[in-house]
Amino acid sequence: MSNIRTQFQTISLIGMPGVGKSTVGVILAKLIGLEFTDTDLSIQAREGRTLQQIIDSDGHLRLREIEEQVLVSEPVEGRVLATGGSVIYSEAIMERLGAAGPVVYLRADVATLVQRVSANPDRGIASGADQTFEDIYNERTPLYERFATHNVDAVGGSADAVASLIVQELYS
Repeated sequence: MSNIRTQFQTISLIGMPGVGKSTVGVILAKLIGLEFTDTDLSIQAREGRTLQQIIDSDGHLRLREIEEQVLVSEPVEGRVLATGGSVIYSEAIMERLGAAGPVVYLRADVATLVQRVSANPDRGIASGADQTFEDIYNERTPLYERFATHNVDAVGGSADAVASLIVQELYS
């Protein structure tokens, strides 16, 4: 698999909260020999607080601004990036990620996602207080599809299986 690493220096995973970007990203990075970065963790480390705390004190639009600052300034080369679900609201971020390598949209149906995020209600979803999860899903899905260079079903199997699907999609 050593030739795989030289083909892409950056692979970005985008998709809704709960789709498995972080879990799949770690496995994908191991499979292809790249480093792994969870951009939500980068934001939290920089700010010294959780995403939910940022939203509660400064609002969801401020979280999106911080996300953009982090993703346009931090190195992206040589890594698999698990991005925050709201990354697609920033043209600057998506332009940078698209120029760096493939952007993989991990797809899942809204019912599966609702079930997954209900297990962690304080996950810091950057959205207006009046929006339901389904509203967010409907608003974001066309943006994920617009920016993605590849689409992978993230519901059909384990995180290992999804990571393997991405490898097949990108390298075959």
